[in-house]
Amino acid sequence: MNQRTIIHAFFDPSTWTVSYVVSDGATGAAAVIDPVLDYDFKSGHTGTKSADQVLAYLAEQQLKVEWILETHAHADHLSGARYLQERVGGRIAVGEKIREVQATFKKLYNLEREFLPDGSHFDHLFRDGETFMVGDVQATALLVPGHTPADMAYLVDGAVFVGDTLFMPDVGTARADFPGGDARTLYRSMRRLLELPADTRMYVCHDYPPKGREAACSNNRRRAAREEHSRARRHHGRWVRGHAPGARCDARGADAHPAFSAGERARRPVAAGRRQRGGLSAHSAERTAKAK
Repeated sequence: MNQRTIIHAFFDPSTWTVSYVVSDGATGAAAVIDPVLDYDFKSGHTGTKSADQVLAYLAEQQLKVEWILETHAHADHLSGARYLQERVGGRIAVGEKIREVQATFKKLYNLEREFLPDGSHFDHLFRDGETFMVGDVQATALLVPGHTPADMAYLVDGAVFVGDTLFMPDVGTARADFPGGDARTLYRSMRRLLELPADTRMYVCHDYPPKGREAACSNNRRRAAREEHSRARRHHGRWVRGHAPGARCDARGADAHPAFSAGERARRPVAAGRRQRGGLSAHSAERTAKAK
């Protein structure tokens, strides 16, 4: 596969979140996916260190932001989308079913009457299967509910950004016990992603590594990826596999990505019992779906 996009990952160790910048190498247009706004629980203050790292990369590469994409409403970190938009522009977008999530949480948290659960806080609401452009590269928004009713994945140039639907092969899936979450629905969304072409590269929104493995985007992993890339580029200059499951570095040696191929994940189902809180393994998900 001959990709024309460049993917750069940013890892937030406080929330184990991975944000991405996806850019069209020909036009310099870019999309930012799941940016983080820092939050200090002790002081109650927000910070912009994570978002500023994204801004620095955008400026260094002279990229023009066209989209700031959210895969879902995040419960474990604040979004840096508005902060980025105020500085570099771009349209903030999420799936159209965010209205359901907003309506649920308006009741749950007794939000003010003026808060309208209509999605108007975003610039664009994607329909399932809707296509859009990042420069001259076509992308597709895919509805993958289960973690929340509004989860989206974004398919761009042979790569899919799966949000919290799937994690790394040795971790499992996201939890399905949030309001509106559903394990059977999550399993069907997993199957939809795994039915993409086998060489589709899948990029996760979080990495919670088990004991013995560092996070795919940790500083040590990044250094190892750069070193491996330096050794390998004399022989082949495209994609190089890292040492841990699913790790990849881009052709510039910029990053180690928490990614794996659809074919790799389909061949390696998660061991039963490996899950995040409220989540499910591939085996338990299949049993749950069949029980319906």
